[in-house]
Amino acid sequence: IEYQKPAAMNSHCNGTGKQLVTDFYYNNGFSELSLETKKTTVQQRKQHETSGKDAEDESRLPALEAAYSSILRGLGEDTDRQGLLRTPLRAAKAMQFLTKGYHEDVYDILNDAIFDEDHDEIVIVKDIEMFSLCEHHLVPFFGRVHIGYLPNKKVVGLSKLARIVEMYSRRLQVQERLTKQIAMAISEALQPAGVAVVIEAAHMCMVMRGVQKMNSRTVTSCMLGVFREDPKTREEFLRLTKTA
Repeated sequence: IEYQKPAAMNSHCNGTGKQLVTDFYYNNGFSELSLETKKTTVQQRKQHETSGKDAEDESRLPALEAAYSSILRGLGEDTDRQGLLRTPLRAAKAMQFLTKGYHEDVYDILNDAIFDEDHDEIVIVKDIEMFSLCEHHLVPFFGRVHIGYLPNKKVVGLSKLARIVEMYSRRLQVQERLTKQIAMAISEALQPAGVAVVIEAAHMCMVMRGVQKMNSRTVTSCMLGVFREDPKTREEFLRLTKTA
């Protein structure tokens, strides 16, 4: 091994060294130009997809607005009175927002946020707030989602788990299917040793109508892999997510 004198090392930190570093980055595909080009390409693709979704939503607004006007008239309301003049349009836009998950895809949400990591203990994100619409009555149900997974050499950015919940909850749903969709999406994307999802929610279709039980809660779970096969692993997850 040849050790360089301080003067020689300093030369690499100035003039000649800067050129060597620059050459290294360019030759290995790490140039500022290539990085900026990649960022620009991704941003342009996202902007194109977003503009396409916005245009599609805009084209569907008149039909939704007309449908809400029809509902109001069917209820015996005067759609020309001041308080209801813009209600059909507002309701149409609100419904598009509440169902925006139909336009989203798991792999776009993850956006390369899956990382190699030698971690072999349970990862849990709990108390993720969730709002959705019951597909039977189009009224809300809301609550909290607890997610756990046992990594298999790969982990995901923690916020992405919450975004997956958001994507599937912003659709017309039943809680049982929502629970399974979240678990399956994480399982397919990460290929972990196991996934566990528990949702506890209050359903307005049971509170505002029907049996009208104010304090009822519905709990659903989906256990995959070791969480389904190993009672101890499942018990650890349930114990750690239990609200104090």
